[in-house]
Amino acid sequence: MGAGGKQQWAVIVPLKPLDSGKSRLGAEARRSELALAFARDVVTAALAVPGVVEVVVVTDDPRATAVLRSDGARVVSDVGQGLNAAFEHGASAARIRTPDIGLVALAGDLPALTSDELQRALNQAWDRRRCYVADADGVGTSMLTARPGIGLNASFGVGSSDEHLASGAYLLDVDDCPGLRRDVDTPANLEAAIALGVGAATAAALTPSAS
Repeated sequence: MGAGGKQQWAVIVPLKPLDSGKSRLGAEARRSELALAFARDVVTAALAVPGVVEVVVVTDDPRATAVLRSDGARVVSDVGQGLNAAFEHGASAARIRTPDIGLVALAGDLPALTSDELQRALNQAWDRRRCYVADADGVGTSMLTARPGIGLNASFGVGSSDEHLASGAYLLDVDDCPGLRRDVDTPANLEAAIALGVGAATAAALTPSAS
């Protein structure tokens, strides 16, 4: 916890190699550009939240590493054991540097996320041990938090909303934060995110001139 009880969070964002992620979003070049753009917009939104001390991206992709470091994230290598292991590895890296810090496991495919939405959700989460946000479909999880001194116990994946609830995490009421819930795996998801308003990196990747 920060001085005077102020919120201090480390945000953990996992990212698959760009050439293997988002397979339902079209050709490899397009989905690679979009996957990186989504992650950039998530990092940008998170770093704009006053209580966020750092954003730790867990990836082995060299291009993503260079770009996201330039955007202000700390990048650590993936352990190659799946999504939940990546979250836990990033959490460990964050707490080695700042032991008494809250953790935020955040999906990297939330291009409509805003810093205001994330701030509102974290304000709700700070007084509870562990909290989570269900995705727009109500089945998956877009965010999981843990107070200082509490482990993440991440259970992301199919049916993870129920898994996190069963583990004792508190379901946050964030109906006023649609960008925080709108993860993107399909073209229909992407259209829904565009309707909400996407970040600058995603908007640029969607322009006809984008490579």
